Amino acid sequence: MRIRKYETMYVLRPDLEEEAIKQTVQKFSNLIAEQGGQVEKVDEWGKRKLAYPINHFREGYYVLMNFTAGPSVPQELERVYKITDEVIRYLIVREDE
Repeated sequence: MRIRKYETMYVLRPDLEEEAIKQTVQKFSNLIAEQGGQVEKVDEWGKRKLAYPINHFREGYYVLMNFTAGPSVPQELERVYKITDEVIRYLIVREDE
């Protein structure tokens, strides 16, 4: 199994309470750790205006996360993003060496 560096950015609904945001960010960090990955950095950008409305929202709460993991972890992360109501957009990118 090859360990690679990944970067993911996800946008949470802007109407979430601060506690709900913290829990969601922690949930994704824990998910990576449970799958055998390692979170290197979590950078919360906060609320930003969206380029275009998504689900009637004009802004979103941006979170950037860097992690290292095997190839199965991003797949699982993407699956969980899709079923998490708080996430309105996400992107997972493999960083090339």
